[in-house]
Amino acid sequence: MQPAIEAEVVEAIIRDGVPLIGAFGVTVTALGAGTATLVMPCRDDFVRPGGTITGPALFGLADVALYAAVLSRIGRVELAVTTSMAINFLRRPALVPVVAEARLLKLGKRLAYGEVLLFSEGEAEPVAHATGTYSIPPRA
Repeated sequence: MQPAIEAEVVEAIIRDGVPLIGAFGVTVTALGAGTATLVMPCRDDFVRPGGTITGPALFGLADVALYAAVLSRIGRVELAVTTSMAINFLRRPALVPVVAEARLLKLGKRLAYGEVLLFSEGEAEPVAHATGTYSIPPRA
């Protein structure tokens, strides 16, 4: 099954429709039907005391990665919104780009549920695991 939207379109939706995260410099590197891989660069303003990437930047990346996975199945539905999201920080991320791998676990008419694993680029062990639910607006 092919994705319902192109990666470049998802990237533009993130940049224009989610401007805070769009300003992070996130790129969509792969998009499948129900999956998305995004990369967030490591920037000086993401580094907090202790030499780690701040949790809010990681959370934002996880949220927008799941959004991309949802859009990969339902197409350009910009009013799909997060209804709940939880994240577990598993280990300190390295000061390198962060890779988000999102996948949908369940897609219904009004809700989509999925998970996101975050990795320091080049590492095999995840630095965080997130799960979330998106609300899909009714079709007109």
